[in-house]
Amino acid sequence: MNHPRVTDLNYPEAGASTTPDRPLPTGYNHLRHRALIGHGRAALDAAGAAVLDWRMHRAAGVHITAEAPRATPGTAVTCAIGLGPVRAAAPCRVIWSVDGPDRHGFAYGTRHGHLAVGEETFLVEMGPDKAVWFTVNAFSRPDRWFAHLAGPLLPLGQRLFARRCARALTRIAAAAGS
Repeated sequence: MNHPRVTDLNYPEAGASTTPDRPLPTGYNHLRHRALIGHGRAALDAAGAAVLDWRMHRAAGVHITAEAPRATPGTAVTCAIGLGPVRAAAPCRVIWSVDGPDRHGFAYGTRHGHLAVGEETFLVEMGPDKAVWFTVNAFSRPDRWFAHLAGPLLPLGQRLFARRCARALTRIAAAAGS
């Protein structure tokens, strides 16, 4: 796993979310979400492609602007959430990715200008029993005064987003099997 040297991240622990059994950094809200999304090679390949080409984010309701069509280390990406013209832009940079044979995913970290500081890994894996699992591993905390006012709503929103991503990937994996 290569973590390129990136200078525009707004936190020092780059790569800390990419190893599931490693403790996440202290001083942050932590998120570990795991969901069964399907079974077999077709489900893995479809879900893995959707994670890496931003379709998962879009299917979960996030507007994505990225420098590249796939999540590869070094790619700048801006996620925007909100309703209509009222959107909060969240600049990130992909710091890690993996693509096969039984694992597909990436991690991005927050850049200067983001409302929060932290990192999030999205990973699809197939086990020996052919079960396909989606995992989100993240740490974050508010960075702006008005984000601090939101209190527990930010971690709640991150958990809800992880669940929306899992539901989107479940639909994508199911469509690949039919």
